[in-house]
Parts: sequence; C-alpha cells; structure tokens
Amino acid sequence: MDKINCLVVDDEPIARDILENYCKHLNYLHVVACCSNALEARAILQNQPVDVLFLDINMPVMDGISYAKTIRNKPQIIFTTAYKEFAADAFDLAACDYLLKPFSFDRFIIAIDKALDRLKAAAPFNPKVISEERKKEDFLFIKADSKIYKIHFDELLYAEAQGNYTKIVTTSTALMPKMAFSSFEETLPQTLFFRTHRSFIINKSKIDHIEGNRIFIKNTEIPIGSNYREQLMKQLGL
Repeated sequence: MDKINCLVVDDEPIARDILENYCKHLNYLHVVACCSNALEARAILQNQPVDVLFLDINMPVMDGISYAKTIRNKPQIIFTTAYKEFAADAFDLAACDYLLKPFSFDRFIIAIDKALDRLKAAAPFNPKVISEERKKEDFLFIKADSKIYKIHFDELLYAEAQGNYTKIVTTSTALMPKMAFSSFEETLPQTLFFRTHRSFIINKSKIDHIEGNRIFIKNTEIPIGSNYREQLMKQLGL
C-alpha cells in the first residue's frame, strides 16, 4: 500500500502526540507535520500533498469548522474534538469521520479505514481494483418489520436519514429499519455508494441525470448539499 500522508492540527500538545503515536502504529501512514493552529496547517497544505487531515475544532485564531470551509481541494477530514455538539456541522462539510476525545486506538482505525475507502473511491479507474470488489459479497441483510430482508447492492437506489430510522429504497420496495444512518452507511461499499447530502446516500450506478443541485433517480429528486458537491464530482470523475 502506498504511504498515506497525514496532517495533524490541534492546539493541545498531548492531543497531537497521541495522534502522531497512533499513526506510527500503522506503517502505511506518514505524518507530514503536526500544527497547533489553522494558519500553520494552511501553509503546510499549500506546499505538501496531504491525504488525511486530523483537525481539532476548538482552536484559537480560527476554529476547525471555519478553517475546513476555506480549504479548496479538501483532503479526507477527520475532526477531533471534546465537544459532540459540533458533529452536525462537521458532517455538513462532508467530513470523513468525527472522533470524540478521548478516543481509543480501535476507534482511530475505524476512522482511518473510512478515509482509505474514500481515497480508493476517488482514485483513477483501476480494473484490478474493480475486479477485486466484485469478488466480495454483493448484498446485505436488513432487519425491518420483524423480518430480515436480503438486499442486493445493484437493487439499492438510495437511503435517507429519518431520525432514528433509515429509509432504504430499492427497485422493488422501501424499508424503514430502526438503524442509525451512519451505521447503515458503514455497511455499504464506498466505491458504489456515497453521500450527496447530510441525509442522503445514493447508488451512483442508478443516477439518471444531474440537474443543478439535484440528482434524479427513478423520478425521485435527491438534493446535493453544497458541502458535498465537490467530492461528488470527483467520485463521478467530473
């Protein structure tokens, strides 16, 4: 596996040390720098390729949320913070993950795996990778209405967050399991499914057309969030 360049931005020295130490345990991660504020990070990003950005939220000069909004070609952003109330703002920016301090090494690995999935999905077409993906299971099981349903990925059109439930729409039915939207997202192959909005995940192979900030799938209009559009275009190769 090629080295993944990581940048750590946190105003707390101990927090920076923990993240740097976690990265060292995974030999495919390379920490290019550790910064104490957004301005230092900005200078690094202008001169150094970065794949994954670990970004604290509560920092002096400029907070992490505000700084993330200024980044033009965003790396995969993993927010780190002691304040869970910023989660909604973080995911509105199409954040890869949100680590609530103090977080364990295994939770860190989950976040890294999400970032790797996104990086692979945005990579140029590779027939070998596609072939390997097809060897994996092409379905999942969902429990809803006291039944267990087998859903093939090629039949899944989109999913929508609805409170504590996730609405799953396929070519033949719609299910409403009591399941967190983020948990459902983790069961899907990242090369085929991705968010277009804070509350929507789509199957890109089912897109009929895109018009403005709307995606059309089987006569259904699905919004494209302003903070998701850039990543969407990259994953579509546009």
